[in-house]
Amino acid sequence: MPGVLVVGSLNVDLTVPAPRIPAPGETVLGGELQVSPGGKGANQALAAARAGAAAALVGAVGQDAFAPEALRLLQAAGVNLSGVRAVPGATGVALITVASGGENAITVASGANAGLEAAHLPSDLGPYSHLLLQQELPPAVTLAAAQRARAAGLRVLLNAAPSRDTAPELLAATHHLIVNEHELSALAGGEGEVRVQTRALLARGPEAVTVTLGARGSVTVTAEATHVLPAHPVSVTDTTGAGDTFCGVLAARLQTGDPLPHALHWAGVAAALACTRRGAQAAMPLWPEIEAAGAATRPTAPMP
Repeated sequence: MPGVLVVGSLNVDLTVPAPRIPAPGETVLGGELQVSPGGKGANQALAAARAGAAAALVGAVGQDAFAPEALRLLQAAGVNLSGVRAVPGATGVALITVASGGENAITVASGANAGLEAAHLPSDLGPYSHLLLQQELPPAVTLAAAQRARAAGLRVLLNAAPSRDTAPELLAATHHLIVNEHELSALAGGEGEVRVQTRALLARGPEAVTVTLGARGSVTVTAEATHVLPAHPVSVTDTTGAGDTFCGVLAARLQTGDPLPHALHWAGVAAALACTRRGAQAAMPLWPEIEAAGAATRPTAPMP
């Protein structure tokens, strides 16, 4: 079965738990430093692989001591890393503060990710049915990947995170757009009811727009239907990586042929489970755990 290709960033996360997110100019004393693999591209590739997809990643790491850590869990999960380049300089790093309630604040130093070029993209897309993208790479690379994949017949999923200028051409090449509320407002150009903003984005190219709403679940709008999914109930420890878990599992389940409401359900369950543990990649659940947790609430028919 064709797999999921992820073109995206690889980082090492430096995470510190703290009583709260520091205000501007404030110093907050935190707990023990945790060093772990991360990056939105790597996170989503790992989530897809753990959900059962044949996943491959295209990206870059530096030639430094952080590079092996950035690749460690991807290798263990069997993600195809033949498209990951080792380039001179530093591996990308994310500085993460996690508040006691589970919310986080993240600052990213792109490092090797900024050196990836369109010329580094694979020429053969035959092994893949879905492409999953984010916005931590140079925009020209993300756009080239989307346009090439769409021309080759792949389904293109774009997680428009972190929030930054998104070219109209990229939206036009996207089949399924995934955003949070902040990213939705930035893309739609204003405030308003979620479904109104999502319909405005549908007019710009995507066939589906999913808005993740944290503890309120998610809303997905297509031309034919609106799918409203409540959050899977859990006790939240750390929300780092929950959005990436959602995106990776959504791509994996769509790739296996799940109907959209079912794929959204499994993605939401997986994201919730990821919030029960600390870290990003280390918190991502395996498919048997996702299936067991979400079996009782799995949709039995398409939602209106």
